[in-house]
Amino acid sequence: MNVWLRTLLTIWRARAQVRRRGLQPPMTVGRVRLRTLPTDIDLLGHMNNGRYASLFDLGRFDLLIRTGILQIFQEKGWYGVVASSTITFRKSLNLWQRFTIETRLHGHDDKSVYMVHRAVVKGEVYAEMLVRSRFLRRSGGIVPLDELFAALGRPDDLPELEPWMIEWATATALPSTRAEAPSVWE
Repeated sequence: MNVWLRTLLTIWRARAQVRRRGLQPPMTVGRVRLRTLPTDIDLLGHMNNGRYASLFDLGRFDLLIRTGILQIFQEKGWYGVVASSTITFRKSLNLWQRFTIETRLHGHDDKSVYMVHRAVVKGEVYAEMLVRSRFLRRSGGIVPLDELFAALGRPDDLPELEPWMIEWATATALPSTRAEAPSVWE
């Protein structure tokens, strides 16, 4: 609940930027400036590891609005979901510290689009998160990537994924929602 205000402010700022500067190309690096708040801090005095993912959502909202992708999704009745993610921490963010969330589309495979988020302080990466997203229809079903790219009115110009990203996606995949997935500990 305490990220709601930041979410609303991020949406408002992104829409204001679109009105002032127009839509940005999909490969734009989005930037959202923040400060760690007391609600972000854990008992060790630095930003809680789970908070990064919540704040990186702000970067996604900002980028999707400023590129016009979110508006197309709303018109088509589509929405994105995180299929998997991984985060690597390098340095801690402390209370009241200013930082920037940088967000960029990174590539795609045959089913998903990949996005990278970074927490950056004065040009230095403190944490980085790779997100694999799928796109669904509110009426049910998956949006194929060729339909997604056609709706965006842009050719598929995202770069190729690095081999480790493809291996990561395969290694971390769970069974389909139509398959059984019993919780068995060996």
